[in-house]
Amino acid sequence: MTSIKRAVACALAIGTLALASVASAAYPDRPITFVVPWGAGGGTDTTARFFATMLEKELGQPVNVVNRTGGSGVVGHSAIAQAPADGYTIGMITVEIVMMHWQGLTDLNPASYTPLALVNADPAGFTVRADSPYKTAKDVIDAIKANPGKLKASGTGQGGIWHLALAGMLNDLKIDQKAIPWVPSNGAAPAMQDLVAGGVDVVTCSLAEARPLIDAGKARALAVMDDKPFSLFPNVPTMKQALGSNWTVSAWRGIGGPKGMPKDVADKLATAIKKTWDSKEFKDFAAQRGYGTQWAQQADFAAFMAKSDADMGVVMKAAGLAK
Repeated sequence: MTSIKRAVACALAIGTLALASVASAAYPDRPITFVVPWGAGGGTDTTARFFATMLEKELGQPVNVVNRTGGSGVVGHSAIAQAPADGYTIGMITVEIVMMHWQGLTDLNPASYTPLALVNADPAGFTVRADSPYKTAKDVIDAIKANPGKLKASGTGQGGIWHLALAGMLNDLKIDQKAIPWVPSNGAAPAMQDLVAGGVDVVTCSLAEARPLIDAGKARALAVMDDKPFSLFPNVPTMKQALGSNWTVSAWRGIGGPKGMPKDVADKLATAIKKTWDSKEFKDFAAQRGYGTQWAQQADFAAFMAKSDADMGVVMKAAGLAK
């Protein structure tokens, strides 16, 4: 009797594997949902819709973008993580996934997903007014050290990615976090306007976001928080060149799905994403908007997120923002 049960169990297992194999081979045979954790019209939404349109052509099925907003990104990231791991729900994973759990907003972290590809990263810039007396990043740092608390910085809300950009730089340079107070704003655009108006002395935000006022001659970028110059402003020095600092940080976007997706399905999606990323259409799309392009596929994207997560943990603890 035991042998019969074992034979039946083996047959069922083989049948299940065969059905799964057939299902994966046919993937995709119905529409795919592409979840965006942020609102319509923003950079993440625009990028997701571009990839969704291109993936439709590559995969031969509709790819429907759904905005799931709320909870500082928690709602949308949860919708991706909690979907069935069959490849029919994917989404745009953003830098907030390496911040939210340190803030106590969710238990989700990079390991909660099947990573497919990193597609975009916009490094933080270090920007002052065009008429600022500080001509270099070192000038600013020297002023911060000489007069702690006098200069003010902005770029986003308290605990947002651009606040952490400044906090990470200060931590790397062994400067007290209180030496340059942070003025919260509703994003980079209002922060840059406040900079030009004289309300703050420094803004840390992406150079793409600072670009309109830099191009208008009202602001000046002193450094970029990356290990290589930014394509839009190749003459702006890196933090290493400007200050000898190894600190790098960016607002990044990648595509992933729920943890446990079948390997062949994940591979097929990653291949289609790479073809889109390599296309002239994507390069033109990114260039027109000033988006930085960065690629990391599957395991490399997982490693990228793990490092970003560890770095953010150190910085948020140093800044008193971790719970």
